[in-house]
Amino acid sequence: MDVLESQYDLIRRTRESLFRYCETLSHTDYVKELESFGGDSIRSLHAHVADCYRVWLGKRALGTSLSEIRPDSINDIQEMREVFRRIDDLVLKFLNEFKGNWDKTLHVSFEKGGSAEISALWLFTHTITHEFHHKGQIVKIGRQLGYIPPDTDLIEF
Repeated sequence: MDVLESQYDLIRRTRESLFRYCETLSHTDYVKELESFGGDSIRSLHAHVADCYRVWLGKRALGTSLSEIRPDSINDIQEMREVFRRIDDLVLKFLNEFKGNWDKTLHVSFEKGGSAEISALWLFTHTITHEFHHKGQIVKIGRQLGYIPPDTDLIEF
């Protein structure tokens, strides 16, 4: 298996741990918007992470036109898991498309204007580090709501 595919497999396992944790939350707490997090909820952060993969890897790198991932269209963790199954397929397509050519530069345009030349490796790195950033926020929100999270780091022996 390719090293980046192996890395993404580790990310998926960590994400699964986070999903199992979120299944212990009440639905009300999963969708609760916290002012201390800019009005975000755990659900909206999950959807935002998935949408980042959709935009950066799908739209900008692969030229696919997938629908925006909106938090209010996702009712529960099982539906969020399904969203990420589709994201997994997209990521694997991206990894196969750029395998062995990670320094390939892509011209990326932004909705609010401007553009940049970005490597395929940068795009992958951006999306996975972005997910881990928000994973930390999701765990923090859960703590604020009174839930004790498991260790969601990549500690598996």
